[in-house]
Amino acid sequence: MVAMKNIVETASAVPDLSTLVAAVTAAGLIDTLASPGPFTVFAPTNAAFEKLPEGTVGTLVKPENKATLTKILTYHVVAGKLTSTDIVAAIKAGEGNAMLTTVAGEKLAARLSGNSVVITDGKGGQSTVTAVDLMQSNGVVHVIDSVLLP
Repeated sequence: MVAMKNIVETASAVPDLSTLVAAVTAAGLIDTLASPGPFTVFAPTNAAFEKLPEGTVGTLVKPENKATLTKILTYHVVAGKLTSTDIVAAIKAGEGNAMLTTVAGEKLAARLSGNSVVITDGKGGQSTVTAVDLMQSNGVVHVIDSVLLP
């Protein structure tokens, strides 16, 4: 990922994030995620979206489900720029657990599993951060292997 581009521009250029970009577009969040921010985005890969029950993505991108889709997508975004070093420091300061507040107003729990950061969502689902510190002009992206659900 290229630091001179914003989060949306870069995600749009990464084939493995095409489902995320399609969902962000359907939710009308392109302008928000292209704004100055800064934002920390936990970006699910296409394979992460494929783990959802069959038909889930197709249903979520329908206009009548825009509010639900927006809530799910904003659950992947934290205000501010949190690098992996920041997240690990918060986990250590929290004695093994850090709570991150998303722009959806919900909480994510972060912990370490070996050298990997694992995010636990509101439903108890877990996602491992697979790529860290992808610096953008308006924040940072961390790639995750599962979709987070509030």
